[in-house]
Amino acid sequence: MGSPLRPLEEPYRSRALPSGTARHWSWLFAARGSREPLLGIYALLAEWRALMDPATEAAVARLKLAWWLEEMQRLTAGSPVHPISRYLAALPQAAVADFAPLGRAVEAAAAQIAGVPLEHGGELAAHSEALRGGPLMLAARLAGEPQDPAPGLRSCIAALASAEYLAGAIADYRREASAGRMLFPVEELLTAGIGNADLAAAVAPDHLQSYLDGVRRRAAEFFAIAADVLPREARAPLRHLLVLAALGLKHLNSRRPPADANFRLQDLYLAWSTARRAALQP
Repeated sequence: MGSPLRPLEEPYRSRALPSGTARHWSWLFAARGSREPLLGIYALLAEWRALMDPATEAAVARLKLAWWLEEMQRLTAGSPVHPISRYLAALPQAAVADFAPLGRAVEAAAAQIAGVPLEHGGELAAHSEALRGGPLMLAARLAGEPQDPAPGLRSCIAALASAEYLAGAIADYRREASAGRMLFPVEELLTAGIGNADLAAAVAPDHLQSYLDGVRRRAAEFFAIAADVLPREARAPLRHLLVLAALGLKHLNSRRPPADANFRLQDLYLAWSTARRAALQP
């Protein structure tokens, strides 16, 4: 028997699982075998998302992401130095895991920080897969899923990644535009007659609002697909994916601020009931 896994230290743990967020609830109600891999992956994504925030100086973010890319190479080689990377390397399935998706996630984050836009809508799936889907699939593999997962699991994670990217773009497009970044495909914005001034406006003009409503509908469809296509045999061990989809759809359609106490209570119940149904499914 191997030595027990050392707990992930603070502040990485609390940054990975901010109280009341979808990440927190999905981890809390995840299957036992999925919780440790999820914590490690969420911790990495939290570090990178902080660097992608427009409030972070771009030059600093680029330097730190370059270091993280080297660290992901060290993790792949079995010699990581960062506490989060060492935590992941100590997981039971780490010896047979392919950590390459984490390097691709860092590269996608660096491209977004540099302001490299999505030219066409067809590029969205690959970008969201790199940023979110690849790490989520790695978490599943570290939890014991086979290296060649069922197509339904791939489809679930791909849809969830696209949904989360679009939902995040709807929430953050104005701040990102002020930093000179385009989250939406340029081709779509040109077709809708949306310019930089529209994206930076304090109140979205009608044609932008119409476009955002369409993006919200697409994101909702992706969340629904993610919940629908997860294979029956994966629903109990990977129920955190269903929790992410359920909460993502709820937040997408909700007008209540996340700080509202009732909002958090409703999230708790939705996460618990979603996970419970998955765990009890025959």
